[in-house]
Amino acid sequence: MAVNEKDKRREESGTSGVDRRSVLRGIGAAGTVSVLGFTGTAGAQGDQVLNLAQVKSPLEFDPIVLNDVPSAQVAGRIFEGLYRYDQSTTTVPELAAGEAKVSNGGKTYVVEIKEGATFQNGDPVTAEDVKYSFEAPVNEETENVSEVNMIDTVTAEDQRTVRFDLKYPFGAFNHTLTWSIVPKNVREQDKEAFNTKKPVGSGPFEFDNWQEGNFAKISRWEDYWGEPKPQLAGIRFVPIEEPTTRVTTLRNGENDVIEEIPPKLYPQVRGMGDASIEEVLGIGYFYLAFNCKNGPTADPEVREAIDYTFSMDQAVSNFIEPTGERQYSPLPQPVVEEWGMPVDKWKQIPHDKNVDKAKSMLDGSDSVPDDWNAKIIVPPDDKREQIGVTVANGLKEAGYNANVQRLDWGAFLDKYVSGDPNDYNMYTLGWSGVPDPDSFTYYFFAEESHGVTDGTFYGKISDQIVSARESNDRAERKQLYVDAITTMLQDRAHLSAYNLKNSFGVKQYVQDFAAHPVGSFTVAEEYANTSLSSQ
Repeated sequence: MAVNEKDKRREESGTSGVDRRSVLRGIGAAGTVSVLGFTGTAGAQGDQVLNLAQVKSPLEFDPIVLNDVPSAQVAGRIFEGLYRYDQSTTTVPELAAGEAKVSNGGKTYVVEIKEGATFQNGDPVTAEDVKYSFEAPVNEETENVSEVNMIDTVTAEDQRTVRFDLKYPFGAFNHTLTWSIVPKNVREQDKEAFNTKKPVGSGPFEFDNWQEGNFAKISRWEDYWGEPKPQLAGIRFVPIEEPTTRVTTLRNGENDVIEEIPPKLYPQVRGMGDASIEEVLGIGYFYLAFNCKNGPTADPEVREAIDYTFSMDQAVSNFIEPTGERQYSPLPQPVVEEWGMPVDKWKQIPHDKNVDKAKSMLDGSDSVPDDWNAKIIVPPDDKREQIGVTVANGLKEAGYNANVQRLDWGAFLDKYVSGDPNDYNMYTLGWSGVPDPDSFTYYFFAEESHGVTDGTFYGKISDQIVSARESNDRAERKQLYVDAITTMLQDRAHLSAYNLKNSFGVKQYVQDFAAHPVGSFTVAEEYANTSLSSQ
């Protein structure tokens, strides 16, 4: 998801890796665990069911409309895209027979569907299903419009060949092609049932049952058309919102895998004799942003002064590690590495804490009233609140009042895009996306994103970001992103903070369970086909 997004999603489970561009946020109460008699270590391998504790409960399962991480974690085992990610961030064919044929200056993509690709009701996956899956978010005006709104037309050229004609040569379209494919006829019969009662995909697991706030159960599709076939007979997802309780269920064997281990609980999990931590850095970005439209923080010198009031390095060390890592730009480290971005240069831009320097700059600024009381709003997340509190304490050391207001998601999402300094001067937030620079620039710094997915209203680099988005020349795109991000960091529209790991506590008898940077985790791949050994 992205632009058009007052779609501010019912997000986040605590992990940051999903194949959606999304504000990282929380959903409602998760409910309690319900023991249904499934055991992770059933005797015969073919009867094995993995018990996995999520942070939140899934809400829905139709990929055309779903917008939250827990739902995506379940739906991702049921549905497939034309392409998927390998064990890293490279797209490889899934339903597609091979690489897309690109022409027309990067505006036309032709994809052939694998022969034998089949939905779980026995129907073949057709080009008409692909066309429908990419057109539905726009036709139905779902919250996911921005995932596919660079597409002009989709044409089913024959039963197994589909052509995409784009409005412009979108450089990140290979990631768009990971969009899940649904069977048109089944979904059109009853969209509500497809979403919550009987979703039908082409993936290795079938939907079994779900009680919101209680559990979701998927079972191996015995007639799965692809390879490899899952070794697990099924997966039972249970939501456990309270972290200590989640860790307890791992210790006592009630759950075989738990997700999202908070920093303070890492030692407990590492200290278990029969469990370990499986983790990988996600494709996400957490940051402190300034209101660059109105109020004192519209002045770049005031933003720089605030940078002097605290050390982001120390804040991340104190409150985020080891569950996350310091990040020095909007781009996650896997993207930095793949694109060869100048992160060493970007690391030199943030200032070390120097309260005297901050006070001198603030006192000498015509933009800052003597009685200024800085307003920092944060979502209902401890880590992001602690970053806000650190900034407020630094401002107080410099002689200015500051307050941190922790808001529920509804109130936060209404305020942070208003541009009104009475609502905020600063905010903390997070974002997840696909592994391309577009995901972590366009939705903040393009003018059409301001007031929609961005509350900075920082427009200095908008033209560069849009030009990079509408180019398929990688070298040109890279230079545009390097120049734009460097300018933004120097102007301090954002103070980049950290990225989180997709972390899981895993019992020793769980074999070949793998955390994944984009897809959260994998259980049925050639490199990681999960099974359960006897205890």
